[in-house]
Amino acid sequence: MSTPPPPYPGPGGVGRRIEEAVELIEMELRHAIGYVNDAVIPQVRRESISAMRTVSNTLRDLADRIEHRDTPPKGPQP
Repeated sequence: MSTPPPPYPGPGGVGRRIEEAVELIEMELRHAIGYVNDAVIPQVRRESISAMRTVSNTLRDLADRIEHRDTPPKGPQP
């Protein structure tokens, strides 16, 4: 046979359990925010800076190639 469900908490029990749950959620959120601020954001900044430098160098190389390709050759033309 199955066991009966546990008795419901008293009138103040539900409110207390909700408050405890809210406190735990707030604590976890503070930890998550701290992790994002301390680890994720600095890493994203480092990687973004590196990516922007790479893109900048690639665009510079592309501009140089376009400039050299469109420059008419120097010297006498037939």
